[in-house]
Amino acid sequence: RIAKLYPGDVDRMRRMSLIEEGDVKKINMAHLCIVGSHAVNGVARIHSEIIKDTVFKDFYDVDPQKFQNKTNGITPRRWLVMCNPGLAEVIAERIGEDYIRDLDQLKQLLDFVDDDAFIRDVAKVKQENKMKFAAHLEEHYKVKINPNSMFDVQVKRIHEYKRQLLNCLHIITLYNRIKKEPNKSWTPRTVMIGGKAAPGYHTAKMIIKLITSIGDIVNNDPVVGDRLKVIFLENYRVTLAEKVIPASDLSEQISTAGTEASGTGNMKFMLNGALTIGTMDGANVEMAEEAGEENLFIFGMRVHDVEALDKKG
Repeated sequence: RIAKLYPGDVDRMRRMSLIEEGDVKKINMAHLCIVGSHAVNGVARIHSEIIKDTVFKDFYDVDPQKFQNKTNGITPRRWLVMCNPGLAEVIAERIGEDYIRDLDQLKQLLDFVDDDAFIRDVAKVKQENKMKFAAHLEEHYKVKINPNSMFDVQVKRIHEYKRQLLNCLHIITLYNRIKKEPNKSWTPRTVMIGGKAAPGYHTAKMIIKLITSIGDIVNNDPVVGDRLKVIFLENYRVTLAEKVIPASDLSEQISTAGTEASGTGNMKFMLNGALTIGTMDGANVEMAEEAGEENLFIFGMRVHDVEALDKKG
């Protein structure tokens, strides 16, 4: 079929082949999946565009109707009602419980943005969740933290593209600033990073080592005290996520633009009242459109900037 559509284009036929030529012939499983499927879904709008424009452009040129977008989602039953019943109740008191089946109804909360009682109730629930999680850390991790500090959280797989390294550089910068001006009034911050590294991914394991080493220095510096703490959340899993996400103040979604397919942790944090700092990547793009870009802390290069820099070498 490709030979008929593109006569003489041997390079295209090679790129689209199900068999990868070499010393040992291999099946290209991605190509096999595309050919054998009736639809190919991207999991966020930006991801779908990247798939069509670059990753599988040859296949898109042949069967454009096959490529669709289905942005990932989360269930509010688990990620709000079950893990954060206090906030779910505060919301239900204002707009009823139908939002649990139709999250569009959360827009009704716009009527309460200037309601002091509502703001106070939301803040009270957040503080209670922080107290609970601080107690959990003390019991299970033997770490004591300040529940009145900002809970700055990045929990996801450990990977270079997710940029836990960038978070580490920020922690080091904060540490150096506090050391330089110890008498300045600093907002207390507890940085929590959690996630697992793939068994054979040495660099990811070294990133975990870096995080714990930074924590050893920062957490034991009497000059810094309670103003900055660094915690690595070991054995990160769903049950731990259900505890830390409702307690978080700041959600770190800082992947290099164009590398995160979608992400769902970003949605879980936002649903639980955390502010988002992040790049225009994955589902962050659609979240910024829905919530208003002014309500997220967006920074860094866009996808086209990263591609241009990459081409420069």
